[in-house]
Formats: sequence, C-alpha cells, structure tokens
Amino acid sequence: MTDESKQVHTPLDPDRLFSELDAKIAENHNLDRARIRAAYEMARAAHEGQKRKDGSPYVSHCVAAADIAVDMGLDEDSIVAALLHDVIEDTSLTHADIARQFGDAVADIVEGVTKLTRVQYTSKEDEQMENLRKMLMAMAKDIRVILIKIADRLHNMRTMAYQSPEKQRSKSLETMEIYAPIAHRLGIQKVKWELEDLSLQYLDPAGYQEIADSLRDRMPELEEFMKNMEQKIQARLRAEGIEATIYYRIKHIYSIYRKMYAQKLNMSGIFDLCAFRVIVDTIPDCYNVLGFIHDMFKPVPGRFKDYISTPKPNMYQSVHTTVIGSEGIPFEVQIRTWDMHHTAEYGIAAHWKYKMGDGAASLRGGDEEKFAWVRMLLENQQESDATDFFHDLKIDMFADEVFVFSPKGDVINLPVGATPIDFAYSIHSDVGNHMVGAKVNGRIVTYDYALQNGDIVEIRTSKSSPGPSRDWLNLVKSGSARTKIKQWFKKERREENVFRGREMLEDELRHCGLKLEDVLDDEITAPVLKRLCFATMDDLFAAIGYNGIAVARAANRLRDEYKARSERAEKQTVLDKINAAADRREQSAKKLSKPVQGILVEGLDNCLIKFSRCCTPVPGDEIIGFITRGQGVSIHRKDCPNYLQRSGNPENEGRWIRVGWAAEITETYVTTITIASKDRSGLIMDIATVLNTLNAKVRTLSSRAIGGGRALTNIALEVKNAGELRYIMNRLNAVPGVSEVVRSGEK
Repeated sequence: MTDESKQVHTPLDPDRLFSELDAKIAENHNLDRARIRAAYEMARAAHEGQKRKDGSPYVSHCVAAADIAVDMGLDEDSIVAALLHDVIEDTSLTHADIARQFGDAVADIVEGVTKLTRVQYTSKEDEQMENLRKMLMAMAKDIRVILIKIADRLHNMRTMAYQSPEKQRSKSLETMEIYAPIAHRLGIQKVKWELEDLSLQYLDPAGYQEIADSLRDRMPELEEFMKNMEQKIQARLRAEGIEATIYYRIKHIYSIYRKMYAQKLNMSGIFDLCAFRVIVDTIPDCYNVLGFIHDMFKPVPGRFKDYISTPKPNMYQSVHTTVIGSEGIPFEVQIRTWDMHHTAEYGIAAHWKYKMGDGAASLRGGDEEKFAWVRMLLENQQESDATDFFHDLKIDMFADEVFVFSPKGDVINLPVGATPIDFAYSIHSDVGNHMVGAKVNGRIVTYDYALQNGDIVEIRTSKSSPGPSRDWLNLVKSGSARTKIKQWFKKERREENVFRGREMLEDELRHCGLKLEDVLDDEITAPVLKRLCFATMDDLFAAIGYNGIAVARAANRLRDEYKARSERAEKQTVLDKINAAADRREQSAKKLSKPVQGILVEGLDNCLIKFSRCCTPVPGDEIIGFITRGQGVSIHRKDCPNYLQRSGNPENEGRWIRVGWAAEITETYVTTITIASKDRSGLIMDIATVLNTLNAKVRTLSSRAIGGGRALTNIALEVKNAGELRYIMNRLNAVPGVSEVVRSGEK
C-alpha cells in the first residue's frame, strides 16, 4: 500500500477532482462525457452545503467513488450512478428525478445502493445477517449496485483517519468481514487487497506498522533481487521465442500478517515476500513458461496450483508455482494470458471493459452460471440462523478451496476440509439424502474424510437409506450442504424435531435456572417469536430440533424476556387492586363496569386493557380476561390456545376474569392473519390489490419463503369487528396460489 492512503489531506476541491476524472475518461474510455458532467452538476447542487469530516465538500466523495468506478472499468451508467449514489439518501432528490434525466437503469442502481444503508438492527448478528442478505439481493438484481457500494466503502476507508477510534474499528471490522470477502468473490483482487490493508491499519495498528517498517527496511534488498530475477526470466523466455510481460511486487501487508498469525511466525520467518506475474498470449505459452521456470529454479513441493484447468469460482485463472531463487530466496510465479489478467485485476467488471466493449453493457440477464453462487447463498440464508449463515457465508466466499472430480471427470470445488458429504450435496440434494457410503480414488472412506485436491469421489446411494444423520451437520464444511441437511430434517421429521427441540430448550433453560413452563406465557413468547421470525412455539421447537437456530440463542431470548417481565411485576400494584375488587365483586351483583377501549371488565373501573398478541381479538369474538402482573388485564379469545392450555392451571386460579364487548363500539382493532401459499412471483402484488380494493387498513405486511416452494405472509389489519375480518379473509383465500388464511392463535 502506498503512503498516500495513510496521509491526512487538506480539504479537497471537487471541481479540480472532477476535471482530473474527466481527463482520465477522455484519455482511456469511449464514454459520453457530457452525460457524466451533467451527473456531477446534479450531485454538486444536491449536496450543496454538506461537508465531510475533513472539511471537504461532500460531493468530493462522490467524485472519488466515480474515479474508483472508472479504475474498475465499469460502464457509463455505473459512473453516473457513482456520482449520484448518495443523493436519494442525503438530499431531496428522488428516484423519479434521477430517472427523468439519466434513465431508469441509473435511478435503480442509485436506489439499490441507498437501500443497502437503510437498515435498523436489534443485535450485531442481526446487523451482519441483514447487511449480507441485502447485498446478496442487490447482486442478484444488478451486480453494479454492489460494485458501486464497494467503491464507496473503499474511498471511505481511504479517509477513515478523520473518524473516531470507535468508528474506525467498527467500519474496519465490517470491511474485513463483509466487503473484502465480496470483492474477493467478485474477483476484484486489487480492491480486496487495499480494503484489507486499510482495515488492518485500524484493527491492529501495531502489527500493521511492524510489517510496514520491516518491508521498508528490506525494500532495497528485495528490489534488487526482484530486478535480477525479472531479467533472468525475461532473457530465458526471449531465448525460447516467447513474448511475455513480467511484473513483480511485494505481497500486500495483510497477506503477510495473516501468514504470520496462522503459522506463528515473526517477520524474519516470512521468506516468500516476492511475487512475479508472467503474462503471455496463449494458454499453451502458460504451460511452456511453467516448464522453463521449473528448469531455471528449483520448485517447492506442494506449491503448484493449476487454476487454468480448474478456475476459481470468481473466474480467476492462472498457473501458480513457488520456486527457490539463486540467492536461496523463495518467490511465487503466477503465469496467465492477457484475458486471464484482465479478469484477475477487474473481476466481474472485466465483462464490461474487455468482453462487451465500452458503453452501457450490463450483466443483468446474462452470465447466469457465473452468478449461480449468489442465488445459492440467498437460498441458504432463508434456512439459517443469523450466526450460522454469517459463518457459512465467510466459508463459502472466502475460504481456500479444494478441487475434486466426479467419476465422469466433472470438476467440483469445495471449501478446504470438505468431506464426501459436502461432495454428495454439491451434486444434488437427493444424492446427499440417499448417501450410504463413498469411495475416494477407488477406496472406501469414512464420512469425515477430508477431501484433497485431485481426488476422484464416487458416492454410493440407496433408495432405502434412512436419510442424513444429525451428526453430518458437524462434519460438513459448506454452507449449502448444511442448509440442505437442515431442510431434510425440517421437512421429513417435523414431529421428531418439535419433540427434540422442546427437550433441548428445557435442558438449556434448566442451566439458566428456569423451567420451560416459566416462559410459556404469551407475554414472554410473543415478542421472542416475533424477534426470531417464528409464528408459534412449535415452529421454534422444530427449528431448534433440526439445528435451524441455536438453542442457546432461543433460551437467552426467553430468559431475558422473562427477567424483564419479572422486573416489571415487582413495580406493579395491580394485584392489590384485584384483591380489593374481588371483595367488591362478592358483595355486588357482578355487573360489568364502564367500558375501556370497548371492553367491559367485571368489577373494575378504569382498568388498564391490553389486547393479547397471541390471538388478537376483535368485536364479535367470545373473550376472556387474564389479570397480568403490572400490565392490567390481557384480553384473549376463548378459543385461544394459550387460554385453553392455561385455564385449568391451579397457579392461575383467580386470575381469569369475565369481560365483554360494549354495546356501542366506535374504535377499530388491530388483528393479525397468516396466509399460507405457493412461493410465486407477483404474490404480494395480488394480495395488496385485494386489500386495496377492500379499503382495508393495513398496519404491516411481511412475507418469507419457508422452503419447498411455499411462503408465509403475515398481515396486521385494523378492523371494526369479526364480520369484517372474515369477509377480508374470504377474499384473500381466493387469491391464486393461496392454500389457507388463518388468524393468530388458530391451529
């Protein structure tokens, strides 16, 4: 990394920066400069008066992001969108304003970048999960959204010196865990290296500085060595009639840092600091050069990798070898063609710059196979606990890989440490689910065998197989295999999962000093279920049973909610009022008092009323009241599962109270319904159309896929009575693909 990225700059002149950007575009790119200038003028006017932490006009950041986009080789729409990437979020400009002048494509990209930052979180793990999910969705829709977001983050990291130490560390950690892996997966190696080095500066300043100082001290010696090696290699290749371009560099600082940490070395123990890149015209020349390099220098055993015949998932291709130089210094040599070089440098952006030509070319609608991994990761996250998903994603996106073969010669890439189970599920879910054994290189191996590069793997299957074992979840390395195993247990073993999950939760709560029945109160379970995105406790039990959510996470949430409710109960005096009211009830004719929120409560005036979230009653429902600790009377439907389950409990004797609806009700009441349906395109639009036609008052609407081509849609509505609610439910039941519409609390 250069010293420039570490310097603290004086406030920047955006007009001068844009002039430099315009000159770069004029020199190297066939783009509409007038259109790009118009975007700059719009951004400058929109951000007028806004400043960055260093005192520079805010629009200077937009120009810097666009400059990075140009260096990445992005198309004209991307550069225009980079200049405007913050206007929807930070100014009064709208999607329509941008679309009117620059077209829908640019406006959609800008809106996509904006949506990546509009997230509110309840925990760090939820923040990580939501960030990654939104980025994957953005990539699936238009890859340029994430490329511009990466350009935005890169410039922010270059100017991180002006932020507080807390912000420096949190943003650097996020960059290291999210943005650098995504840049790696997209093949943008130069950006990935810079993001890692900049992040390391703030995550471990002492470690970074130690390596930087050591490199500076050794640089004269290393420079001389690399020049000598370059001259020797170039001379040999010319003598053999091969035209080649040779570059050399020192490994970037984070790469050295990671090796020191992994191998417990100090700086003096790192020998292969130097790397050479040999670029030739054809693939046969790559292998010819490899032979000459091995003839000139002694190769290091086990350090040869052929990514030309088996490319990395991010499209990277090269032949790698490590050899010992004449001075006894090891160095790496990467050999590739020019096409491979462009892909290695620019990653996915190389498709615009070198394969589609300049202009407004887009990856949308094409290159589906290259982005199958995006769809796969999106599918995985639907079945994963946030912590598991984040862990799996980092493995799938950033881990080293092994390349193995099927008996037919197909190449399969898997994370290092992958087992035959990973291989089986990478072929197809059915292969994994019916797996009964495996052979590697013709020999039977155990399920926990760690696959090696070049292994030929054969999976034995049987229709009578009982299915995957839960132990497999501890053996697999790839997130996709883990997800498919969980899906099998979720689909095939519902009752078993509920029973097992209930036992696991009981055991975990026992360690917290609680019993399961202590927390099976709708006041405790309802907020926890909502936060964890489950409809019922049985759904939560099942998810725990098939390892869809960590049992400790569920137990901790229930424990915290139980404690919070207990603390509230200590401060309340409602029970005193209840005891006094009970005496009055015995002496009175047990008539109902004045209505509160349309509810009459036996023997109590001005009582705090709370409508239960587990069954959300509305006028027309038969109801019963439950005296809570600290929150008045909770109103339940008489067919509510919680009421039916708890009404016979001796501990609740005296807390159930007679209630009824007032004769005249003017209020509306919020209730919730759940729609079970096929997971199809246009479903939400059809549901919204029905609700709009009925003039239904919708509070919230959310939908999620639950696997197997099914989806659940939850809607919170305001209605006057049960009759109006039934009419709405009947109309929704007629929507194509809908199989069932039920109220909260119904089985």
